[in-house]
Amino acid sequence: MHYKNERIIIREFTPKEFLLFSTLFENENVTRYLPYKTPEEYKDMFDKALADYEAGPFSRWGIFDTQNNDFVGMCLARIFLDNPDQLEIGYTLGENYWGKGLGTEVCKALVDYCLSLNHQKDIVAVTDLENIGSQKVLLKSSFKRIENLMREEQDRELAYFILEKK
Repeated sequence: MHYKNERIIIREFTPKEFLLFSTLFENENVTRYLPYKTPEEYKDMFDKALADYEAGPFSRWGIFDTQNNDFVGMCLARIFLDNPDQLEIGYTLGENYWGKGLGTEVCKALVDYCLSLNHQKDIVAVTDLENIGSQKVLLKSSFKRIENLMREEQDRELAYFILEKK
């Protein structure tokens, strides 16, 4: 995926950008709503993203500020692990980029990307039940909240959103 507008660029990570990627997850406010991962798990996640670029079309990508090339965060699109008949999108932004409308821009770019693949699958997203900011972004992006999703293995209940294929 490659996306650019006047504020952000979404592109593949380069192998040298692991430090940028991992630093995002060192902020407790950023990880508050995410499942706990060890530094090794973040390294594996990054390495899988790089490998996925070759396999295409799903992966994790970096989000960068077009003005100064600062690292903003990361986003993903993939087959939904809980239901292979759906595509999942998600994003994580650095705290200094919250509240600026970037989540909505990233969400729209990910939806457009998934629709361009013509997979004819509903697009979904899940958030922590307390992550009201991300839930507002999804609702603003035409997603509908449906029943909560239970992840037994993580003993976690998540807010579940869907954008049904037309």
